Amino acid sequence: MSSARTASIVRKTAETDISLSVTIDGSGRADVQTGIGFFDHMLTLLAKHSLMDLTVRAQGDLHVDFHHTVEDTGIVLGQALRNALGDKRGIVRYGWAYLPMDETLARVAVDLSGRSFLECRIPHAAPSIGLFPFQLVEEFLRGFSHAILANVHVEILYGRDSHHMAEAIFKGLARALDAAMKIDPRVSGVPSTKDLL
Repeated sequence: MSSARTASIVRKTAETDISLSVTIDGSGRADVQTGIGFFDHMLTLLAKHSLMDLTVRAQGDLHVDFHHTVEDTGIVLGQALRNALGDKRGIVRYGWAYLPMDETLARVAVDLSGRSFLECRIPHAAPSIGLFPFQLVEEFLRGFSHAILANVHVEILYGRDSHHMAEAIFKGLARALDAAMKIDPRVSGVPSTKDLL
């Protein structure tokens, strides 16, 4: 393992222009500007509760809608974390969290397996949070899980308020990632019988 698990990514498409830096072993500092207030709030929560340091600058086609910016930010964050994790030597690999947020309870589980898969069981008819469609939470998770190459399972066990459900998901993802990305001194090499993650 290198002394600093950090990475920076710049990704430009016809729809978005995103630069992102992440340090896994940080203190939860966030400097996030995506042009979408609620999404900035969620990414700030993700950094705070995973103790990663995160800087994001995203410019997207917000005149169309928020979809491309949210999805592409998930992709870039996943790519950056995958790069920062390197060969994953010594990591715990698995992490999970039950996250309560008032009337809501979310369950999030992560396996940094090298295989992308998203199982997302959330109420798809939940109303928007201001101008932010609740359905974009799943789009972020899909882009993220594909790019980081991880199994990500997310479920709202119960809840009513869209803001609370989204916040519980992002905080739960933060706690699950923090657990999975930790270095365990007992782990020799990578935690897989394949010797590859």
